[in-house]
Amino acid sequence: MSFSPQSKVWVYQSDREFSNTEAAAIQQQLNAFTEQWKAHGHQLKAKAEVIYNFFIVITVDEAAAGVTGCSIDASVRILKDIEQTYKVDLFNRFNMAFKIDEKVAVNNKEDFETLVNIKKIGPKTIVFNNLVQTLEEFETKWEIPFEKSWHNTLFAHLL
Repeated sequence: MSFSPQSKVWVYQSDREFSNTEAAAIQQQLNAFTEQWKAHGHQLKAKAEVIYNFFIVITVDEAAAGVTGCSIDASVRILKDIEQTYKVDLFNRFNMAFKIDEKVAVNNKEDFETLVNIKKIGPKTIVFNNLVQTLEEFETKWEIPFEKSWHNTLFAHLL
């Protein structure tokens, strides 16, 4: 299934890494959800993926049918169910994800700030911009160097 670059994207980040078993089970749950996901009776062209065992990325190509408030609510319900089942937080936007030695790490804002301050995170460190809104942005601006991200605006004074 191919998706338009303008497809809508939502990125949800876990506060901890899913085990491979958890990620596989979550992926199955997401597949079942997207196969039946509808908006006003119309099947949505959608996919959901577990990436790096930390992120759940939902993509909807609105060329076929547009998402509605009710369909978005349905996606939030499944994410809340995943949160409860696996005891994770998928909605805390104050958790920051980044890569150290090609491994994804997630820290709260204060710990992230400390890592920037002690130079464990620098201008070239890859960070995750979960604010992307389209598939094109996801593919080009999701994993980016700290110096080119919104994180730089917030934490540059510490570098």
